[in-house]
Amino acid sequence: MSAVQAVATAPFSRIDQSLASKDAFRTRRTFAIISHPDAGKTTLTERLLAAAGAIQSAGQVRGKAGTRSTRSDWMEMEQQRGISIASSVMTFDYQGLTFNLLDTPGHSDFSEDTYRVLTAVDAAIMVIDAAKGIESQTLKLFEVCRLRDIPIITFINKIDREGQEPLALFDEIADKLALDLTPALWPIGQGVDYRGYLDLVEKRMVGPTGTPGVEWEEIEELIDHDELMADPVFVNALETLDLARSALPEFDLETFQSGHLTPVLFGSALKGFGVAELLRALGEWAPEPRPQPAEPKPISPDEKKVTGFVFKVQANMDANHRDRIAFVRLSSGTFTRGMKLRNVRSGKDLAISNPMFFFGNNRELAEEAVAGDIVGIPNHGTLSVGDTLTEGAALKVTGIPNFAPEIIRRVRLSEAIKAKQLAKALSDLAEEGVAQVFRRMIGADYLVGVVGPLQLEVLGARVEKEYNVPIGFESVGLEVARWIESDDEAELKRFITAQKANMAEDRDGAPVYMAQNAWWAQRAQQDFPKVRFLTTKERA
Repeated sequence: MSAVQAVATAPFSRIDQSLASKDAFRTRRTFAIISHPDAGKTTLTERLLAAAGAIQSAGQVRGKAGTRSTRSDWMEMEQQRGISIASSVMTFDYQGLTFNLLDTPGHSDFSEDTYRVLTAVDAAIMVIDAAKGIESQTLKLFEVCRLRDIPIITFINKIDREGQEPLALFDEIADKLALDLTPALWPIGQGVDYRGYLDLVEKRMVGPTGTPGVEWEEIEELIDHDELMADPVFVNALETLDLARSALPEFDLETFQSGHLTPVLFGSALKGFGVAELLRALGEWAPEPRPQPAEPKPISPDEKKVTGFVFKVQANMDANHRDRIAFVRLSSGTFTRGMKLRNVRSGKDLAISNPMFFFGNNRELAEEAVAGDIVGIPNHGTLSVGDTLTEGAALKVTGIPNFAPEIIRRVRLSEAIKAKQLAKALSDLAEEGVAQVFRRMIGADYLVGVVGPLQLEVLGARVEKEYNVPIGFESVGLEVARWIESDDEAELKRFITAQKANMAEDRDGAPVYMAQNAWWAQRAQQDFPKVRFLTTKERA
């Protein structure tokens, strides 16, 4: 029996199973997994699915002959490189709850996609490498979660390898994240000395093979077990746990759900250690769907009318059918297949006849969905990231911005006859969020803006593979892009006229000032104090 199978029977002792007969949305747990690249995020995703019984066996991030690849990394480039490039959605049921798991890209070049995904979740799992501690991308993603008060469960991974001491990791997390911590699983040794872990929630010890061991009412009772106390590794684990518990607060559900306290579990995604307990923690502690920020007022999940918003668009998931799927997070009401919803941006009604639930790139027809669920809606360019769908109310979900790119390149088309195909490819992929696309006011060149070089590589590969348009990228001597706006319309026009050679429009037609470097951008701000230069812009 595997470690996952051995502990997957741990009960959801605090879940009210009568929820199924109440408002269905209360049984939803919608969460993302965030981490620095190579911390084990995608492997953990597979293990969670296996622990829930959603798959029979966990796949490998880097597939070998005779092994199965992961469900969440379904794109060809992801499987070749062993990294997550596109966010994916896995919906599965376990213990009377419906989990919507959103696997996010860990690489910083795809941070915009990750940010948008985080607008659609109610909780997050933060994966930390036990040897490396808090890394740069982990820190950035945590700050995004903090902005939205998203509650976080911390999973310290790779405990079966040599790493930092648990107390040192706790100190680093508390120091860098300014977050209260409380232990939920505590390791007994690390690496070659790994002896299992102490489950402080179920009050039991779990051995290195996943077999449940000694149980207790008060943890001090373990001192009376002579066999355990004869092992110096166990004694050290008990002593360090005592130090941690004496210095840290106890778990408080309200403090956790408000985003100020994180329970910490140690484990190994690769070996399955601690994974079932992590699933249990999500079920017991992660909040049900929360109110969604919107204008003119937040959307409560218990409202009867259906509302939702598009947080991601993915083109060509099925290359044979050239499909285009808008991923919608439902914020309220009970959605049923065939109903009409209004796109608030366009003012047009959309009959949704083939909504889908997803499991990686696999899908099934969604007959009904409620607040907290993620539904895929096939469409042909009618829906874009940031669109709000309602049963008629004039609501606009907020908090889904574009970010100013850090790299700007001109698109070089090698076959001029394919100009129309290029325009469609760039439009589709811009709506999807792969890159931002700008047209210069003079010359009408296509410029693309991205966060990092890998994003450019993905853009070029997808345009060629999915649209049969080979392209290249070249520098244009521009490093800074800022959206501009002003309360003084005449002043805004004067700036655009003066800077016409450096002006472009984004895909929504909004004016964008582009500068050779930060100095020129700062000089423009000084010369035109009535003009605002923005690094973020709310999606139209």
